[in-house]
Amino acid sequence: RGVTDLKDVLWSGSLTFKHALSTSAANVDENASVKKYASYTVFKGKAALSISPILPLFTKVESGGSRVDRNGSVMLTFFPAVGQRKYDYTKKQLFALSPTEVGSLISLGPAESCEFFHDPSMKSSHEGQVKKSLSITPLGSDNGYFVNITVLNNVQKTNERLSVPVTKAEFAVMRTALSFALPHIMGWDQALSTHPQSTSTSASKPRFEQPNPASEWDR
Repeated sequence: RGVTDLKDVLWSGSLTFKHALSTSAANVDENASVKKYASYTVFKGKAALSISPILPLFTKVESGGSRVDRNGSVMLTFFPAVGQRKYDYTKKQLFALSPTEVGSLISLGPAESCEFFHDPSMKSSHEGQVKKSLSITPLGSDNGYFVNITVLNNVQKTNERLSVPVTKAEFAVMRTALSFALPHIMGWDQALSTHPQSTSTSASKPRFEQPNPASEWDR
């Protein structure tokens, strides 16, 4: 079912990415077989915005330890509204924030704005065919922000734009969550932990289902 109402959205795992941050490696070991869900979602009249963490991918090195093979990210997922309290998650748009981009949002001042551009086919023969931009601009007297995503697809000849107004309180939640998530998506929490790290090699199966940040380019 492509369209869901607000109640379904609040409880549906399909609107979150299948992994939560854990504050200790002990908790990860104890609950390794349990899927965890964590996201923060803002529902507005024309669209909804959900943010969730994507953990980094570790790989083993010859010394016997492990290192970050690919940084994690914070995934922003936009869902267009198709009626009162109804959202179509089949038409979602994704934008994966890098650690540096997360830092830009955390440091954003009340009257400041920022904008990021992503090209999934950069440095390939398809470069420029699909372009994504994310902008955060001041909302006004409320001291909140507009969070906007624009997707230009030259292949399908489409230009989609979704905008979600975020209040001062909602942005404070986002800023705090992003600040907490930043060292985790960089792998620093595991690097500084004395517990065994989660690794991924061709010979061993990863403990967790790790969504690939490249899945941003599914749409």
